[in-house]
Amino acid sequence: MKRIEVLKTYKIYAGGKFPRTESGRYYLALNGKGDPIANMCRGSRKDIRNAVVFARKALGAWSGKTAFNRSQILYRIAEVLEGRKSQFIEELILQGSTKSSALKEVESSIDRIVYYAGWCDKYCQIGSSVNPVSSSHFNFSTYEPVGVVGVIAPQDSSLYGLISTLMPVIAGGNSCVLIANEKMPLCAVTFAEVLHASDVPGGVVNIITGHISELIKPLATHMDVNAISISNLPGLKREIDLYSVDNLKRVRSYDVNWKSKENQALHFITDFQEIKTTWHPIENIGGATSTY
Repeated sequence: MKRIEVLKTYKIYAGGKFPRTESGRYYLALNGKGDPIANMCRGSRKDIRNAVVFARKALGAWSGKTAFNRSQILYRIAEVLEGRKSQFIEELILQGSTKSSALKEVESSIDRIVYYAGWCDKYCQIGSSVNPVSSSHFNFSTYEPVGVVGVIAPQDSSLYGLISTLMPVIAGGNSCVLIANEKMPLCAVTFAEVLHASDVPGGVVNIITGHISELIKPLATHMDVNAISISNLPGLKREIDLYSVDNLKRVRSYDVNWKSKENQALHFITDFQEIKTTWHPIENIGGATSTY
């Protein structure tokens, strides 16, 4: 008699914990041959709403960390992923990749995390400015995180696309709610375990698995989500734009090949930043200029 394999049941990641979906529903993740490889939580509207609450609570502490500390934490993510490289390679192969392409995807993902870790304490210096004004003031402009960002992971990549869209968002001090790849979700939920072991505060990253058709609307219409990031999903751009109108969410849609090194850049961070301008008065005392 052929043995029935016991499939692993993966949970969602929200608030720094691994709860079961509120709906109690699951769906089967399949390999390239159509064989089941895992049970995945089928997230619901309530799961999205809970995740947004966690992301909002975590935002202040995460954005308030020093840029250098955020850089250290992102580098720690790369270290932990490096130590679990073989597991991610196995999962990519299970989902249809060849061994060579799986190895390249994991190593390139690690390199991309290191790349954004290096930007954490540099993008403000490059993008900030001292502005000329006609009054006796100093006028400074600098970046601030936009807030809670909804990230819809690319559906044509299991790990590399997820890393490429998630890292610039959190490198800039934002928190996020991420909808994982629906058909290739293994690396997303395993990456949640990497985040959990990497000093990333609970709630900064929340990962929900399930059917994209069910999860996009509650994420894009949520009034406490400040921006949406989507990539390689051109058919959904107009729909998400319409959902985002009520609170004027910023929507960034990318149609790029994430495997190219040309598609790691400063602007992927600054796309989810606001410009804050500060005025500082100048006092002229005895012909000398001073501030107070």
